[in-house]
Amino acid sequence: MATRTSVRAVMALLAPTLALGATVGLAAAPASAAVWSSCDQWGSTTLNGYTLYNDIWGSGAGSQCIWANSGTNWGVWANHPNTGGIKAYPNSKKVINKSITSLTSLTSSYNVTVPSSGAYNTSYDIWDTDYDYEIMLWVNKTGAVGPLGTSQGNLTLGGHTWTVYKGNNGANDVFSFVRTSNSSSGTVNILPILKWIKDTKGWFGNETIGDVQFGFEITSSSGGLDFAANSLTVSGG
Repeated sequence: MATRTSVRAVMALLAPTLALGATVGLAAAPASAAVWSSCDQWGSTTLNGYTLYNDIWGSGAGSQCIWANSGTNWGVWANHPNTGGIKAYPNSKKVINKSITSLTSLTSSYNVTVPSSGAYNTSYDIWDTDYDYEIMLWVNKTGAVGPLGTSQGNLTLGGHTWTVYKGNNGANDVFSFVRTSNSSSGTVNILPILKWIKDTKGWFGNETIGDVQFGFEITSSSGGLDFAANSLTVSGG
């Protein structure tokens, strides 16, 4: 269930810095020193074509620090209370800016290490350039989390089997593809999923795909938990 919109992005620029409590800093990073880290609510940087965001956006959030060796090898330490509601979506973003019909391919490979406790999902968050439509691809989930909307049944597409949900958060339509079993590594062929939404279901037209984000949508991680994107590639053209 996601409520990140272009409006929230603007608000992020205006919002005051979140009181993060005890500073964790580089202690949350791996033993080898990261090239970048931040405990700021909206901390971000760009590394080798990917933009990283700490993105602590939900109410009632705790502390969280992100580190990165590159745009495709990064992680986060998060200590969010055991309460409902999404607290943060630390992520790495690749900008595509091509219409669905002009794309000849759009794929991504991922390898993550995630905790066995807490409540979160590991997901792609794909947006059109107008932020009218949000396509989420959940590759794993743990704890009391679930997608927005109603189930549309199961579908095998893009190299995975998903349960598809269709909903609206009041600002944009949300199409969530939740993998029927958890995965910590794999490759997703994203373009057939976009074409299925466009051509088979007619839920949107020839949208221009703006951002392909990948990260951890965290609801709770009480006591402090580590999440890592060991490797991530997004390619399309």
